[in-house]
Amino acid sequence: MSGELSRDEVFALLDRLERGELRAAEPDGDGWRVNAEVKQGILRAFHLGVDTDLPAPLFAFRDRDTLPPRAELPPGVRVVPGGTAIRRGAFVAKGVVIMPPAYVNVGAYVGEGTMIDSHALVGSCAQVGRRVHLSAAAQIGGVLEPVGALPVVVEDDVFVGGGVGLYEGVRVRSRAVLAAGVILTASSVVYDLVNECELRATEAGLLTVPQGAVVVPGSRPAPGSWAHVRGLSISAAVIVKYRDGKTDARTALEGILHRTS
Repeated sequence: MSGELSRDEVFALLDRLERGELRAAEPDGDGWRVNAEVKQGILRAFHLGVDTDLPAPLFAFRDRDTLPPRAELPPGVRVVPGGTAIRRGAFVAKGVVIMPPAYVNVGAYVGEGTMIDSHALVGSCAQVGRRVHLSAAAQIGGVLEPVGALPVVVEDDVFVGGGVGLYEGVRVRSRAVLAAGVILTASSVVYDLVNECELRATEAGLLTVPQGAVVVPGSRPAPGSWAHVRGLSISAAVIVKYRDGKTDARTALEGILHRTS
């Protein structure tokens, strides 16, 4: 695979992504490994594509002809009517439920049993695990360039609250709970009240939310006497506890939705 793929080779790559045979990033021991060649292939698809009208029932699109919305839904996936699009080259596993409107971009991977709620985004090459709940307006940012950069990763059994934003350089480990309104980027600092420490990105630019962490939006005083006099503060992500049986009971709503909706 190289940056000079032909159109036929690009289509073959996108087919393999849609089947889950290739991923833009994949687990590697206790970490994740970027498949830069896959991301190069996706960029090649943009380069080779030409803008064309893409009619669809109730909606119309104009985009690169190599990367249209999926005309046929993946087997076992339920997409409720109302404006959702799954783009060419995205993998969506059996048992996923998508509420409208939502968008799953090229190169994304969504594992079995995940719920994607209204106005949620799964960005380009984002990796979302099994049984994840992406609440309304959750934004899982896309990371296509540079090709060596790790996409946003949300591992199995994570609960992502409403309006949460996870952007380039963020990995959320399994069973974590992100309360509504948490915003994280590689430059964020996560304050762990349980272990009394600060979590920052590695030299490689990766910020990791620990397994089972319960993260809420908080604030810290802004530096400097001028800010102190005016009572200014800066938003901060705060780990207030680690997940236990009581927290699991609160997040059981996802299972109920899958059984009754």
